[in-house]
Amino acid sequence: MPERAKARVTVVGIDIGKNSFHVVGLDRRGAIVLRQRWSRGQVEERFANMPRCLIGMEACVGAHHLARRLRALGHDARLMPPKYVRPYSKGQKNDFRDAEAIAEAVQRPTMRFVVTKTPDQLDLQSLHRVRERLVSQRTGVINQAFLLERGIAVRQGLRFLRAELILATPPDVLSPRMVRIIEDLLACDWRRLDERVERLSDEIEAIARQDAGCERLMSVPGIGPIISSAMVAAIGAGDVFSHAR
Repeated sequence: MPERAKARVTVVGIDIGKNSFHVVGLDRRGAIVLRQRWSRGQVEERFANMPRCLIGMEACVGAHHLARRLRALGHDARLMPPKYVRPYSKGQKNDFRDAEAIAEAVQRPTMRFVVTKTPDQLDLQSLHRVRERLVSQRTGVINQAFLLERGIAVRQGLRFLRAELILATPPDVLSPRMVRIIEDLLACDWRRLDERVERLSDEIEAIARQDAGCERLMSVPGIGPIISSAMVAAIGAGDVFSHAR
């Protein structure tokens, strides 16, 4: 990029991709002076040689990491919810127009920004997402209506189904094949998922007990380690919000 154009850039919008980044830079008047596609490896190298500028990105996968790296280089990197950027897009959608819309949106004084997450927050959020997926898989195993198809109705809830499976089922209700299928589901799927969910829950609880923000949230009746840690992972201390509500 020419040194003259580099010096004129004051605002940059980056449309983040998996391997390539579309970059649009504006000068003080709002005119486009930079319009390029960079590879992932070029981003930090080129911003390291640019004067300090305001950089906007949509809050998406990889954005928090990049925002931290650009701030370390001295730039003012800010993240925005994609739904707030969309109104600034002009014409038919493409990557460069998206980057231009991001550059326009990041300058708005009323724009709502997303707090850049720390590595610890992202780690905790990953734990929650894996746990949520495993709980969903376990629910899918439980919801298979094999018993109901044979006239065995069980009350909603894990403990009621556990009790029903522990109790001896009359041999004329379930065939030996059906008994084997349910035993395999119980032993190979349900219990394995139970163990993994329990391990993740214990790890999340241990983290929550050591975090001051989680401890404050857990002082509220009805909020435990899972909810408090999920909130801290998502919003941190919450100081970005203008109202406690």
